[in-house]
Amino acid sequence: MTTEAATATNGRGAVRLRALVPGTASARVESLPGTDRRVVTVRIDPAHRRGALTAQDSTTLAEAARLALSQRIPLLVIMASSGADVNEGVAALHGWGSAALALSQCSGVVPVVFVAVGLALSGPALLLGMADIVVMTPDAVAYVSGPAAVSQWTGQRLAPEALGGLAVHDRTTGVAALTAADENEAVEVVATLLDHLPDHADSLAPTVPTDDPLDRPSPELQDLIPASATGSYDVRDVVRAIADDGDFLELRSRWAPQLVTGLTHLGGMAVGVIANQPQAMAGTLDIAASQKGARFVSFCDSFNVPLLTLVDTPGFMPGKDLEWRGMIRHGAELVYAYADAQVPRVCLVLRKAFGGAYIVMDSKGMANDLCLAWPSAQIAVMGAQGAVQILHRREDADTQARLAQAYEEEHLNPYTAAARGYVDLVIDPADTRATVVRALQMLAGKRETLVSRKHGNGPL
Repeated sequence: MTTEAATATNGRGAVRLRALVPGTASARVESLPGTDRRVVTVRIDPAHRRGALTAQDSTTLAEAARLALSQRIPLLVIMASSGADVNEGVAALHGWGSAALALSQCSGVVPVVFVAVGLALSGPALLLGMADIVVMTPDAVAYVSGPAAVSQWTGQRLAPEALGGLAVHDRTTGVAALTAADENEAVEVVATLLDHLPDHADSLAPTVPTDDPLDRPSPELQDLIPASATGSYDVRDVVRAIADDGDFLELRSRWAPQLVTGLTHLGGMAVGVIANQPQAMAGTLDIAASQKGARFVSFCDSFNVPLLTLVDTPGFMPGKDLEWRGMIRHGAELVYAYADAQVPRVCLVLRKAFGGAYIVMDSKGMANDLCLAWPSAQIAVMGAQGAVQILHRREDADTQARLAQAYEEEHLNPYTAAARGYVDLVIDPADTRATVVRALQMLAGKRETLVSRKHGNGPL
């Protein structure tokens, strides 16, 4: 079935995909409520065989994805499906594969957003994993293998919600980027999300007018960093202090909370923010944080959203379990994502930037466009105490204390890094908003030579 054969236009200009036979899935081109943003919307109706997908339903989903590509507008799928229709057997499985292929072709070209409002089992659950953004409601339950299979293979009995409910995907798996109370609220959340994204990879996100002065000072940031090296603060306070009107749409807020990712506007421009969070695990990076950061950087780069990186991390989290689970591979995902990103990139070191974690958080060595630092920044291989214990481990405690103080004064400040060209500018925290806005305005014309698409935004 071709896209042309699958569409019909009504008198109001909306486009509806015609299914060859009645089924679970329906699709149409429509404007999101309260906005002028057009999307291709697919709805999986749970009232029809609990949303079981026939081959025709999967064809409808595939055609919707291809229509989103041809129209160059986002794809929105509202999902409640118990999986492939067992009445059709392998034909239903084949159809699901065709839908997955069409979704993969959308990746990195148009935003793909799924709203999970009920069951998403087996194949449909994997479709959630292919989406750029997933919004889940409290009624959503998603898993590849259900409680019966888990019990048979492991002997562990779990309720469906305990295996794949909202709490699981919000905190443990990271599948849910955003949450909503119900379907209507989820659609409103999607509309807010799309305020920060373009329709497709060949355009820019819409500029949002603001009355917030571009050069507004933020003196509250001058006292944000605690005097103690181990003191904590909420890095989201930095984001809200410099963002237009304090706006910040955080993504995956409860998964790997030691790394904050989200979207905001600065000077009306959409910006992606990735920041270490001292309030959680002191801002250290582990496997989940590396995956979260890499996925977000790739997402922003796919859709031309500039990146602002806020750095305050003592390094990677040590541990046998992490190393055995592949800390090297997953840490490299974040390194590669930054190295591959071509959007404007501004890095701001707030406090600690130690070791390999300093490099992977978009350091000058990763070819960022501008590296800023507050006077409180500490950029070094490691902290003073650790360095002295390695270099002068045979000295007594008093001597080590004096050497640590000297090391801190000489090396743990941003001016040493600035003198070597690793920091472009040391700024007053109160000037952060004005400086970052000017930098992003300067970089707005940054371009790269594009092929048919930059890259996919596959699940890392």
